Amino acid sequence: MSSDASSPVQVDHDAGSGVAVLRFHRPEAMNSLDVATKDALLEALRTVAGDPEVRCVVLTGTGRAFCVGQDLKEHVQLLGEDAEALWRTVAEHYNPVVELLATMDKPVVAAVNGVAAGAGAAFAFACDLRYVAASAGFNLAFTGIALSCDSGTSWSLPRLVGTARAKELLLFPRTVPAEEALSLGLATEVVPDEELLPRALDVARQLAAGPTLAYGAVRRAVAFSAGHGLADSLEVEETLMTRTGTSTDHRAAVDAFLAKEKPVFTGR
Repeated sequence: MSSDASSPVQVDHDAGSGVAVLRFHRPEAMNSLDVATKDALLEALRTVAGDPEVRCVVLTGTGRAFCVGQDLKEHVQLLGEDAEALWRTVAEHYNPVVELLATMDKPVVAAVNGVAAGAGAAFAFACDLRYVAASAGFNLAFTGIALSCDSGTSWSLPRLVGTARAKELLLFPRTVPAEEALSLGLATEVVPDEELLPRALDVARQLAAGPTLAYGAVRRAVAFSAGHGLADSLEVEETLMTRTGTSTDHRAAVDAFLAKEKPVFTGR
C-alpha cells in the first residue's frame, strides 16, 4: 500500500512484514524541508507510530539526497513575509519529528541514500540504525548559514561521536563521507548504493519479526538514561520491565524456550 503519489513524503508498506517505508519525495529540491514536507512527515510519523500493524519504520529519500534540511528558498521568502514562522517551525515540526523518530514504540532504521544535511542529518541521527550508501555523507550545515543547531543535534551528535568531535563538526561544517562517518560512529554500516534499500529492508524485516514492545522499551530506556542519574534510570527500567514482562511476546518467548522452539512474536 502506498500514500498519495503527489505527497512530498511517500509511505509504503512492505507487504506482510510489518515494515513501513517513509520516503522524502522532493528530489528536484534535494528533499529539502518546506512547510508542506514537514507537515507531511509529521503526519506520516504519527500515523505509523500509532499503527499496531507497523512494527518497524525505514526512513529514506528519493534521488541524490536523503534530506538537506530546511528549504532555503522558502526560508528566504518567509524572512521577508513572516520571519516568526521560521522559528515556530522548530517547536511545531522539528522537535515532534525527532521525538517520534527517537522514542516511538518500534525501531526506526535510516537508509541514507545521499547527502543528509542540517535537520536531515539530525533525523538520521535520531534513528536507531543508519545504513549509509557509499556515495552519501553527512553535513552539519547550521553554522554555515549563521544558525544554531536544531532537531536534537546537540543531544544526539555528542552521544554518537563525543563532545569534542561534535563541536568540531558543528563549528566547521563539511560533508563527512560515508567511510569517515562509519569510523566516527555516525553510520552503522556503509553499503554499495544499489544495495542500500534491500539491506535496510532486510534489517527492518528482522526487527519487525521481533518483540516490538521490548524494542520500544529499550529505546525509551536508553533515551531516558542519557539525561538522568542512575536512580531515576533504574526506576524507569523497573517500569518498562514490568510492562514487557506482562506482554504476550514475553510469554511466547518463555513458552518457546521451554518447548525448545523458536518464538513467534506479535508485537503485543
